[in-house]
Amino acid sequence: MASYKINLEESNILRVGFADPAQNDQIVRDAVARLEQMVNDRILVGGPVIKINGPASLPVACAIAHAVNHLYEVVAVFDPKLGKYVVAVSHNSKVSPGDLID
Repeated sequence: MASYKINLEESNILRVGFADPAQNDQIVRDAVARLEQMVNDRILVGGPVIKINGPASLPVACAIAHAVNHLYEVVAVFDPKLGKYVVAVSHNSKVSPGDLID
């Protein structure tokens, strides 16, 4: 899992980023394996909202969103231009994709 880093900060911010150089196929495998490890270690336990912050390629972003969506009602991704998190996935009737949250 040397090509991609994922850590949980402040209980609901998933800090993500590239580590050692690799191609997307390996990065996706490493990201998914890291998320599985975090679930098994009870670091990621689920809840109402998870916020993702950091660089990711499109394949990695899709894999991360899919994995955490099984645990969290709302998945939001940080947009530095807006300075807020944009809801990407929601299974909560009070929050819709496209909503902005702090």
